[in-house]
Formats: sequence, structure tokens, C-alpha cells
Amino acid sequence: MRVSWPVLYSVLIALLLWAVASAIFALSFMVLVLFFAVIRHAWQLYKLGVWLKDARIETIPETNGIWDEVFSLLYKMVKQHNQTRQELANELLNIEQATAALPEGVVSLNEAKRIEWCNPLAEQHFGLNAKRDIQQDITYLVRQPEFIEYLHAGNYSEPLVMKPARHDDMVLSIKLISYGGNKRLLISRDITQLERIETMRRDFVANVSHEMRTPLTVVNGFVENLQDMPDLSQDKIRRALDLMAEQTRRMDHLVSDLLTLSRLENDQSPLRCETFSMEGLLGEVYRDGQMLSGGRHQHSLEMTGPTKFFGNREELRSAFGNLVSNAVRYTPDGGTIKLCWALRAGHPVFSVQDSGIGIEEQHIPRLTERFYRVDRSRSRETGGTGLGLAIVKHIALRHQARLEIVSVQEKGSTFSLVFPASTANDGH
Repeated sequence: MRVSWPVLYSVLIALLLWAVASAIFALSFMVLVLFFAVIRHAWQLYKLGVWLKDARIETIPETNGIWDEVFSLLYKMVKQHNQTRQELANELLNIEQATAALPEGVVSLNEAKRIEWCNPLAEQHFGLNAKRDIQQDITYLVRQPEFIEYLHAGNYSEPLVMKPARHDDMVLSIKLISYGGNKRLLISRDITQLERIETMRRDFVANVSHEMRTPLTVVNGFVENLQDMPDLSQDKIRRALDLMAEQTRRMDHLVSDLLTLSRLENDQSPLRCETFSMEGLLGEVYRDGQMLSGGRHQHSLEMTGPTKFFGNREELRSAFGNLVSNAVRYTPDGGTIKLCWALRAGHPVFSVQDSGIGIEEQHIPRLTERFYRVDRSRSRETGGTGLGLAIVKHIALRHQARLEIVSVQEKGSTFSLVFPASTANDGH
């Protein structure tokens, strides 16, 4: 109606001009008015077309009349659209940040198994590039046969465990989840550490079984012999009892070390620290080493470190004693064993240096694993349980210390426990 009012007014004026003047004059007036109206609307349409090519609120044209209302409505629509778009962008950003923080890799696949989106962790797991690989077939980028078979099998109830081609030292657990019709989410989780723990658990069970079986077999064999041979001489009985006692002591040491490890690994077992005399503790460890050696080695003790120490005395005696007993076991007769307590760059350090058989470099990183032995037969002959250095490592961790191992084959080894500077209490 508002658009038609100017036309109606011009018609009325033209009728008056027709009555007063002539029809030609009235018709000319009418044509002129309509021409200007069309030109005005065409100009407004032109401005609208130009603005729609880059519809921004700050550049919306200024006008009046009916076109002012049209542009006002468009202004409100664009403003609402921008607000909605900003809200959606914020939500999308929140989703991306949330998926980036997930401990799993996530890849969205369409019906044709092409990549629609992936988070940063999935890029690391599969060697993807979120910008370059969008709409690429996942089987072109992850080419392991077991993955392709799992993808096409359609049975996703159980996850697939595999090693990615670009990360041989990584183990992934992969699971596909269907959603939105034929789309799928590819979820990947790094289970490398879990696999290592599981391997260590299996090895631990196997090693414990093996270690216990040998002494039990010996003891059981002698018991059966004693039962079947009533005419045994006293010498044979004594020898059998001595061997049985030796094997039971070995089992007792093994069980004791296992219980110690269990206690050290228990998070519910807090570290109870006190300030004590390091001179007294090292004197005890030194004498224990001499008794274990039985005069077969030359022992020495050097003390230049702090006389007072803050820690758990019994645990540290166990750790120091294990290092000394290892040195005694693996040092030939006539060799030297040197105990040293000193400061290194402000850090208290306890070290045991021997002139023993030494250790090959490839074995050093694994020495603190349970039951890991460089020479299994020699370790059993000398009475080792294979748990000593594992105990030392855990005691060191509880005291925020680190174990350093330096060894040269056939020249000897040095095992050092480096403690934080805060543990030294000399003068307090």
C-alpha cells in the first residue's frame, strides 16, 4: 500500500490537470511521475545488489521510505546470521579443543571411508595431515593388511591391536564406531606402555615360577631319596640336609625380596624419613660387605660427604647393601671393592666401584628389570635372586634419587646413587 500511494496521488493530480488543462498535459505529468518512481526504485535495487555481493552490517546502504524498512529488516537478518555463525564457530572451536584434549586419536570417516576430519593425536598415530589428507581414502594412508581387513570386515565388537607403519616402537588399539548412517569414527589409543607392562608381568610370572621351581625340585628330590633309602649314612643325610637348607634359604631370600619390592611399589606405603648418621650406616654396610666377601677381596671406604642425611635409614641400608653384595658376587678373588660417600656439585653421592667382570653396554639399560641377568648361571651360583637392582631402583625413586651405572667389560663397574641436595643435613 505504501508503494502504491505515490501512484494514486499522481493519478488524482493528473485527473485534475486533465479537467483544468488538457489530456495530453495530464498524461505527460503522469508518465513523468512514473518514470521518476521507476528510476528511484531501480537505484535502490542497484544499491541492494551491490551490497548483497559483500553483505556486511557496517556497509549497509542508507535510504528512506519503504526501502529504509527493507534495509532495516535485512540489517536485522544479517546481524542475527552473524551472531548465529559466531555461536556455531565458538561451538566448533570448543569441540575441536575438546577432541584435541582427548587421550585417543579420532578420525571421522564418511560412507566411502574417506577422511572428513581428524584430531592432532590421530595425525601422530597414523602420520596424517589434517589439511592435506581431507577426503582421502583412509586405506591409501594406513596400508597395513590387518587394518584394511578389519575395516572391511564390518565386525567392530573387538578392537584391533597393531603397530603403525611409521612408528615401529608404538602399539595402537584401534576401534571403529558407526554413527549417522554409514559414517564411522576411527578411535586409536596408544597402548605401548600397557603392552610393555603386560610383557613385564608375563615375564615376571614366568621368572618367579622358574626361580621357585629349581629349589623346590632339589628339595623334593632329596626328600624322596630320604624316604626311599632308609639305610643312608649320616654323611649322606648331612649332605642332603645341607643342600636342602641352601635351597630353602634361596627361596626365603627370593620371597623376602619379592615382599620388599611389593612394599616399595605400594602407593599406600609412605616414605618415613628421619635424620641419621651416614657414618654409622656406611660402617655397617662396609662390614657386611667384608663378611660376605670372606677375605677374598680388598675393601675400602672413603667418606667426604655430609655426616648427616635425611631419609629412610633401613631402605637406604638395603639399597647400599644390594650394591655392595653385587660387587662381591661379580668381582673375582683378589679384586678391589671401593665404597665412596661424597658430594658432587652439591649432591650427595654413594658409589660402589669394583674391578669385576664388567657389563656389556647393551645390558645396562635393562639391569634394573626384575630377574634380568647378564649371566644367569653365574648369578644363581653366587646366590643372587635377580631382584637386587630392581629394589635399589625403587628405593632411589622413593628418595628422589637416580641410579647411574658405568661399566667396562673385564675392567669393572661403578654403581652410583645421586641424591637431591636437600637430603644433606650436615650441620643441622
